[in-house]
Amino acid sequence: MTAILQQSLPREMAERRPLPGIAPLDPATWLRVDEAFAAQMAERARLLAGQRDDVIAVTEGAGPAMDELLQFVLDWLAEHGDGYDISASEVRRPDGVTVPLDHADPMGTLGHLVQEDLCLMEKRGEEHVLTAAVLCFPASWRLAEKIGRPLTAIHVPVPEYDVGLARRVQRLFDGVQSGRPLWRFNALNYADPVLHQPRSRVQPCETADLPYLRSERQCVLRLPRTRACVFSIHTYVLAR
Repeated sequence: MTAILQQSLPREMAERRPLPGIAPLDPATWLRVDEAFAAQMAERARLLAGQRDDVIAVTEGAGPAMDELLQFVLDWLAEHGDGYDISASEVRRPDGVTVPLDHADPMGTLGHLVQEDLCLMEKRGEEHVLTAAVLCFPASWRLAEKIGRPLTAIHVPVPEYDVGLARRVQRLFDGVQSGRPLWRFNALNYADPVLHQPRSRVQPCETADLPYLRSERQCVLRLPRTRACVFSIHTYVLAR
């Protein structure tokens, strides 16, 4: 398969920040269309058609948050999405592909609309739990092992994710306000540029000096009605 690569990272992702590296995000810059849009969207369509059970997961009770997320994305694209043409029944993307709006399948529809993977985190007891997701481009984790689990379990066994950092991240999800999203990014070296790289949580990430840089622009925002948090992931892969 031909590698799907970007040529460069956005300027704001060029310098590392201490964990968790959170900063305020201008809501108008939440979702992005970059030079790999058409190729990444085609790969998303392939995965959604052939490996749907690997890239979409939904838990009982997540329906209201999923419905709100789909409408939230449509409203955002109508206001900020350059190159999108939105009607009541379909969306024409910047690459010219038309996506039917299937409100009975909100996560599947979202997977065809934007480059970002989208994870819904809802408060269940003391922690936020991953209740639904469309995750076409996992970087060394499996959706099936994380769905329905709380933040602390999701991040096991990341070495940097100790008890203190876990508490800070939970406070972040508790404190993020509607209309005031946050963002961070990561960066790891990989041997393979393939975007869909699921692995068991007991397998280590690639950390050596390898030929590809993989970086994720991760945003957290709160939906105003259900109060669910959205964790979005825009994946960049560059040849080093």
